[in-house]
Amino acid sequence: MATHAPEPALRTSRKVAAASLVGTTIEWYDFFIFGTAAALVFNQVFFPSFDPVTGTLAAFGSFAVGFIARPVGGAVFAHYGDRIGRKPMLVWSLLMMGAATVLMGLLPGYDQIGVWAPVLLVVLRFLQGFGVGGEWGGAALMAVEHAPSNRRGFYGSWPQVGVPAGLVLGTGAFAILSATLTDEQFLAWGWRIPFLVSAVLIGVGMWIRLTVSESPVFQESLDTKAAARMPVLDALRTYPKEIALASGSFIATHSTFYVGSVWLVSYATTTLGYERSEILNANVALSASDIPMILAFGLLSDYVGRRKLFLGGMGLLVLFAVPYFFLVGTGSIWLFLLGGLVVQACRSAVYGPQSAFFAEQFSTGMRYSGSSLAYQFAAIIGGMAPLICTALVAWTGSLYAVAGYVAFLALVSFVCSYLMTETLRSGLPTDSPVRVGSR
Repeated sequence: MATHAPEPALRTSRKVAAASLVGTTIEWYDFFIFGTAAALVFNQVFFPSFDPVTGTLAAFGSFAVGFIARPVGGAVFAHYGDRIGRKPMLVWSLLMMGAATVLMGLLPGYDQIGVWAPVLLVVLRFLQGFGVGGEWGGAALMAVEHAPSNRRGFYGSWPQVGVPAGLVLGTGAFAILSATLTDEQFLAWGWRIPFLVSAVLIGVGMWIRLTVSESPVFQESLDTKAAARMPVLDALRTYPKEIALASGSFIATHSTFYVGSVWLVSYATTTLGYERSEILNANVALSASDIPMILAFGLLSDYVGRRKLFLGGMGLLVLFAVPYFFLVGTGSIWLFLLGGLVVQACRSAVYGPQSAFFAEQFSTGMRYSGSSLAYQFAAIIGGMAPLICTALVAWTGSLYAVAGYVAFLALVSFVCSYLMTETLRSGLPTDSPVRVGSR
């Protein structure tokens, strides 16, 4: 049953979309600089007693901890986001992420405090993951619930842009430092700069987020006392199929993002012969190209539907997985970029309409919980991707083992997307679980 809340003013919709974009950009910047540092220096700074392969595995293992924490944070933030509001949760998630990131930049290495260095790194990474676990659901729902009913896909795509924008900022910062510092300077202190800069970005993000109003759809639910008492458990009981399918539909998109932005940074520079600055610059360019594609696919979904774009993106990814890694393996940066652009388009076809598609699966009082759980369950597998890729190549010696892994994930996401219900004409459900839509 669609909501009957009044249409929000266009000015408000744009303001909330912009605020969601800025906030998510800052939070994902914080989250991604850890991945870049893990690929480039953490094995030497925090795990120097291991051989190179084991040290890289340990560094990527610490990276994966953030993804294990994300469903926990998602569940906690979702509970209160569906109980007291979306806006307060966005403020708290930003504060938690920022504090953990700045402390990472101040953390002594293994040579200074021994085993406490990697232990504290893992603890701070867990806090990062906990904070970002509550970020996506709140930012996406604020944008979608403030959007005009015929433009939820487009306005919902704006917080999605925060992911590539955060990666552009984070990878760009490392690319500049890599180009201007010696290897010794970069290893000794240069890598810390992007972490410390986060303190300034968090201040900007807090100022912007505190100026936006609560979601009108949620406020209506709160005013009528329709909010669920235990929204996370209620969502799991009421929408198990929707949560499982939505999570599965996102697995390949999430995993391949970290294959390209984290694992390939390490593998391409240590094994395939690419220069570090070359790969970092390529990832900046690819992430920048992702921004207009996400917005375009979000808008397109308002005309043709969400499910069709999910199916098209994942179907193409199944077919292109092997050619993509063939292009990467040539050692040509131009072919690397060509393959990356095709994969970016596949992911953007999912990522653009995702906020609207997920939000439209769940009723207002369980929307934060259902959307966040679906997203963060997929995030666990996605965060393991660099670790799995490293292990696959170490085991088989072949880059095509990773291609097979990507193709398999894309097939899983294609099947889950096929089994989902189109929601374009359904609207945002109220606190009744009954929904209108057709396959």
